[in-house]
Amino acid sequence: MSSQSTSLTVAAVLRERITSGAVAPGGSLPKRADLAAEFGVSGSVIRQALTTLEDEGLVTLGRGAPATVNEPPPPAPAPQTAGVLLPDRIRAAFEAEHVTIDSFSLTAETLHEALAVAYLGVRSGALTPRSIALRVMVPAIDTRLALPSLIDDPGDTRPLERLRGIMNTCHDTLAMGLNSLHLRGHVPEVALEFRSVPLTPMHKLYLLNGTESLIGYYEVVPETVLLEGGEARIYDVLGIDSLLFRSSSGPDSRDAQDAAFVVSSQRWFDSLWNSIARPIESG
Repeated sequence: MSSQSTSLTVAAVLRERITSGAVAPGGSLPKRADLAAEFGVSGSVIRQALTTLEDEGLVTLGRGAPATVNEPPPPAPAPQTAGVLLPDRIRAAFEAEHVTIDSFSLTAETLHEALAVAYLGVRSGALTPRSIALRVMVPAIDTRLALPSLIDDPGDTRPLERLRGIMNTCHDTLAMGLNSLHLRGHVPEVALEFRSVPLTPMHKLYLLNGTESLIGYYEVVPETVLLEGGEARIYDVLGIDSLLFRSSSGPDSRDAQDAAFVVSSQRWFDSLWNSIARPIESG
C-alpha cells in the first residue's frame, strides 16, 4: 500500500474520532510520535494524514505541538428559491470593489430580476463598486432544444420563438441597467458579454466574484402559455422558483469540499465560455 493510501486510512480513523465527539473541539490529538506508534506507520504518513484533516478544517497544526481539534462549522443553511436567495447573494457580492457575475441559465430572466436589489443599493450610495462585469451564457436558439416544447407537437417552433423573445428582452434590459449605472456616474466601469451554447440547460448556475456558486436544477413542468394563435400547453422549466444550493470558497467556506465545488464550477463555466460558446446580439 502506498504512503498516500496509508495516510488517507489514518486520516479516516482520526476524522471519525473527531466527528463522533471522541475528541472534543479544543482538545488535542495524540502527539505525532504516539500516533505513528499506534498505527505502525512512519512520521511522514502521520504528517500527511494531519495535513489532510487541516485542509478539511477539522484541526489546526502547531509547530512541535499536537494538532488541536477545531470547532465544527455552522450547519449549511437550507436552500432557498432563486427568487429569494439570488437577490440577497448578488447584493452581498456588490459590496466588493470589483464585482464579477457569471451566469448560465435558460433565459437570464431570474438574473435580471435579482440585480434590481443591488442596483437600488448602488443608486442610493449604499453600495459603491468600482467595476461590474457580467458574463451571461444561454442556449443557442437555433439548436434543437429539448425545452420548451409543445406537449402535443414537439416539432412546433412557437415555444422557441417565445423563448427567443424573452432572451432578447433580458439581454436588452441587462445592458440598459448596467449602462444606466455607468452613465449616471455610479460605477466607473461596466461590461456585459452575452454568449450562447448549443445545448439545453437543465440547471442554472451563478458564480459571484469567483468565490461563490449558486446552483439549482430545472424541474420540467407543464404550463399554459400564450403563443401566436392562442393559448397552448407546453413543457417548460421552473426558473425563479427552483431551489438554489450555495457553496463558497471564501472565508465562510464550510470545508475543502465546499471550496472545491466553487473552483470546479468556475472551471466548468470557463471551459464552455472559452470553447463552444459564441457571442450573440439582441434582435
